[in-house]
Amino acid sequence: MSILKPPLRHYGLSIIAIYKKQLGEKNTNQEQAVVSWGIFLATLAILLITLTAVIFPALLIRTIGGFENYANVNAFETGVCGYPLVITNFVIFGIVILYLKNRLPQLVIKSIRFIFNFEISAKIAFIVVAVLLGIYTSFTVGELSTEEPWEDYHLAKEYIENWTINEVSKGVGSSVKYFLLSTSFNVFGNTKVIPFIASISLLVLTYFITAEISKKRFSGIVAMIIVLQSSIFLTYDTSVAYENFWILLYLLSLYMVYKKWPLSPVSYILSILSKTLTAAFFPMTLFFIYRSNISRQKKIGVTISYGIIIVLMGIGFFVFEGDKLFGGVRDFNSHDFWVGFNAVSLGLRFDGLVLVLLLPLTVGLFIASRKGIAHGDSIMVLIMGMLLVPALLTSFTYMTNQPYRFISLIVFFAIGIGTILSKNINEQTLLLSTKQ
Repeated sequence: MSILKPPLRHYGLSIIAIYKKQLGEKNTNQEQAVVSWGIFLATLAILLITLTAVIFPALLIRTIGGFENYANVNAFETGVCGYPLVITNFVIFGIVILYLKNRLPQLVIKSIRFIFNFEISAKIAFIVVAVLLGIYTSFTVGELSTEEPWEDYHLAKEYIENWTINEVSKGVGSSVKYFLLSTSFNVFGNTKVIPFIASISLLVLTYFITAEISKKRFSGIVAMIIVLQSSIFLTYDTSVAYENFWILLYLLSLYMVYKKWPLSPVSYILSILSKTLTAAFFPMTLFFIYRSNISRQKKIGVTISYGIIIVLMGIGFFVFEGDKLFGGVRDFNSHDFWVGFNAVSLGLRFDGLVLVLLLPLTVGLFIASRKGIAHGDSIMVLIMGMLLVPALLTSFTYMTNQPYRFISLIVFFAIGIGTILSKNINEQTLLLSTKQ
């Protein structure tokens, strides 16, 4: 009997350890479920308000916004994208329901499964990315010798030609932006060269961060193509007045969370110094870090480093007169808050793919999150933030909403599509547990 006691005792302790582990995992899963539901419902609420403004542009400003001058306007007059949005969503959700009930033809079901399971080799991915960039560059390089039609371009060009490094001491709002534009002018004799390089870099970075999140190179290719087809991206990709430095540096800060986390806050600060608007993305960054599949030690390290940024931002707000950093800070204005939601449909009127697929994407990200794809939640948060920014911008500052700022929404929309195509979550869960 004494010989059997140690094995039995060891066996009993193993059972207890397994039970405790399972109990801990159950509690963790319950907490994540609560977070996922909370994020989904909040994103859905903001999205439904936005889509309401797309379908009925006058409804919000008539019934909630308090626009007395629009009393004679039909609140239920349908917008240009209204019918396409409703019909497309009806068809998509109908197909999804039929798919779940196994009512679609087997050929269609197999095709859908093939798309979700499809992957390409690193060599093929490299060739595809190179070809896409080659086609894009050949069609776009001619824009480097053309003038921009916007008034801000001529003002910016004149300022850049006389800009010196001493201008940095006068304020932090756009130091990085004008440094890069001035470098482009002085080195290449053309202010558009570095903005063009930045747009190419944004495409490449979209591929890499999507592939990192989804663990699929095919997902990265899909996300890259979605950005490439965007009207907003193609309109402002070589712009001097409305460059992409800020979103490139912000996206790089998210990617560095995985690759070189000490560089993540550095890139984020540079994005703020390129466009102060990215300071509003801070809460979304923290949630992205929270959901990242990195070790607990790295999460603590990068979170502390971002905590230091809060202090620096607070100091900068007072030292550099924060009321000027955002185009002038003012008290909350509910009138302009609801106008901000209408800006989305106006800004994305030529990017119908984004408008009509935002709702299916949000539902898809929630389903992905419930299946364990951690960044299903964080991409929802990023999309929700991009939808809220126009409303908050107009209600708390004197800044106006410009279409070029929606490039951030387009990029995260593209990454979201790639996230839905993620590899089996069990592989990601195993990866996370081994890192911790």
